[in-house]
Amino acid sequence: MTPGNVRKLSGPIQKIGVVLRRRTSDVAEIVARLVTFSESRGVALRFEGGSPDVPSGAQALDLEHEPVDLLLSLGGDGTMLRAARLGMPQDIPVFGVNLGRLGFLTATPAKDLEVRLGEVLDGGAQIDRRFTIEAVVVGPDGKRSEPFEALNDIVVHTAGAARVTALNLSVGRTEGREEIGSISADGVILATPTGSTAYSLSAGGPIIGPEVEGFVVTPICPHSLAVRPLVLPAHEQIMVRSLDPGAKLQLTVDGQVVCAVGPGEIVSVVRGSSEVSLVRVAGQTFFGTMSSKLNWAARPPERT
Repeated sequence: MTPGNVRKLSGPIQKIGVVLRRRTSDVAEIVARLVTFSESRGVALRFEGGSPDVPSGAQALDLEHEPVDLLLSLGGDGTMLRAARLGMPQDIPVFGVNLGRLGFLTATPAKDLEVRLGEVLDGGAQIDRRFTIEAVVVGPDGKRSEPFEALNDIVVHTAGAARVTALNLSVGRTEGREEIGSISADGVILATPTGSTAYSLSAGGPIIGPEVEGFVVTPICPHSLAVRPLVLPAHEQIMVRSLDPGAKLQLTVDGQVVCAVGPGEIVSVVRGSSEVSLVRVAGQTFFGTMSSKLNWAARPPERT
């Protein structure tokens, strides 16, 4: 993402699609506030199905037949990722309100719903463009799976009981494939800058600014002190294959298991063809969120 990819959210917002966190006790109260606020502003709401907190008589979200101007995520970062995937094909901006615990992507707290959403409706918000990554599983015969696109990360890891597996990593360049090396680990995380503050960070990976055009490759619990996270340019193709013919691996995309990875299969990861538009309001910055959510670089209290 370059500075030119940060722009004002333009155009009137007349219809909002709502994506709700499931199994949360206070969602119904938040939804009631949202309905009251939207009615006062003359904004129509469309609700994603599958949640018991969708208001009775509410119109369903059907992006294939009825576009919306904005997707509103009410939940944590998992809900935000689900909303991002829904809006990705039509490049619909996504605004997150945090009903979870940490909420790095969803920086707006629930108590500020009306104020912050009002700023968005009044044109006081910006859009951050975030690139995605895409994985395909390639069989020994060259047959390719459907592409799986992620905003945060793509993970190749052992299935079932935790066990170490041997993985080979290589990178595709214009002059041909070059081997990075082989690792023994529980798996490997391939993350975007957006996803660098998620699973990759927990596994010891670096924090990458959202403007950086790169991936981070983070081994999960490697069995060698010589193995460290690696940052590669976003235009590279990264390939992961198992060196253990008996290993049971699976591919997880933004926290959702999508398929098994069989013997002889290669997971190929490249920059995705889609981008995601994340909405942020005045005062919300990447480093401010790091400080408030992760307690990043906080000074110790003064001695008394």
